[in-house]
Amino acid sequence: MKKSVLLFASAVMVTFTACNSSNGESSKEAAQSKVTIAHTLDTVEVPVNPQRVVALDYSALENLDLIGAKIVGIPKSGLPKYLSKYRDDAAIADVGNLVEVNMEKINELSPDLIILGGRLQDSYTDMSVIAPTIIPVWDTKDQLGALEKNLSNLGEIFDKQAEFDSALADIKAKASAVKEKASRSEAKALVVLHNKGRFSAYGSGSRFGMIHDILGVKEASKGLDTHLHGTTASNEFILQTNPDILFIVDRSAAVGDTPLDKREVENKLIQQTNAYKNGKIIYLDPEAWYLSGGGIASINVMIDEVAKAL
Repeated sequence: MKKSVLLFASAVMVTFTACNSSNGESSKEAAQSKVTIAHTLDTVEVPVNPQRVVALDYSALENLDLIGAKIVGIPKSGLPKYLSKYRDDAAIADVGNLVEVNMEKINELSPDLIILGGRLQDSYTDMSVIAPTIIPVWDTKDQLGALEKNLSNLGEIFDKQAEFDSALADIKAKASAVKEKASRSEAKALVVLHNKGRFSAYGSGSRFGMIHDILGVKEASKGLDTHLHGTTASNEFILQTNPDILFIVDRSAAVGDTPLDKREVENKLIQQTNAYKNGKIIYLDPEAWYLSGGGIASINVMIDEVAKAL
């Protein structure tokens, strides 16, 4: 894969040189206004109000959807249901999935901006040969802060800061209301990722930490690993932790594998927990929590689900 990417990048350099020398619009492009954007890996110049955007990150696509940005390519494999209109749009090219994309097809789209997801971060240099490329901020310890930075960058690029500021203000207000509600509850929660019969547990500061850090839900187990893969957990661990609320993210369902079987998950050990007895085993939207989780739409879904569980 890496070898083919390097070969492709060399070919793109040649193509770009040829195209730029023969493109009658080159003087117009050169005169286009640009803004300087600092992102996760670099600082780049990006054209203002780009007209051909390739979005390789679903959180970014959610944010672009708010302003009706002109999208020409996305990874359609695994696209969340709430973004299904992009899958059904024949004018938008399918360039792969969140972990592997077709760079030749992306080059053929002649994008003027590429927004790269964290799962494709290693391809940043090669993508930058095709078009100005940015990578959204992702910070598990400050997810709203990361969202604010990403929206600020997009607001500057598309001259739509007011729209993004309004959306962010709504999210902050909603999160604050949920946090206030959580402060009145003694319920303690545990968040687990289920994958092919196995559990990983997550707490404060983790990829699912907004439940505790932003929304104020108390932790049933403190000191869990903040690593991307969480803390290995078992049915016995969940029983010993005995959460009042058990939040479950089904990774298999998110990536298109066979979804979990609730009858197997809610086995005799899990049935002894307060969460089961109180009817508080909450199966979260796996697309919002696992595939995305950092955009306007997904964060709204996440906040709403936690609020409903309290």
